[in-house]
Amino acid sequence: MKFLHSMLRVSDPQATVAFFQLLGLEERRRRDAPTGKFTLIFLGFPGDEAEIELTHNWGEAGYGGGRNFGHLAFLVDDIYATCQRLSDAGVTINRPPRDGHMAFVRTPDLISVELLQKGEALPPAEPWALMANTGEW
Repeated sequence: MKFLHSMLRVSDPQATVAFFQLLGLEERRRRDAPTGKFTLIFLGFPGDEAEIELTHNWGEAGYGGGRNFGHLAFLVDDIYATCQRLSDAGVTINRPPRDGHMAFVRTPDLISVELLQKGEALPPAEPWALMANTGEW
């Protein structure tokens, strides 16, 4: 498993990017999603693969109560095997890996952890695909 990024929701992306640049991080890529009305900005230190993902939800005027922290992300060799191992240990799978690419799980303190399949997405597989179709989990 490899740590990828941590996500923060931001209300003022320009000011937040400038803040992290003062700490030595550089902007690596940016993607606007007009349909979802959000922008993703990825920052990192030169020479380090780990990143901070800034998510700007258009029109958001500010976050309260810690809602600005989003999730941690890890790259895994086999998303199905990882989710099965976690499920067997009693971990809550919030979003099953129904697409063979991405899943979300929760820590005991309810912090979201994103799991991403290394390389190409795996073909849909049971029971994950079945759970996505029935809505059961």
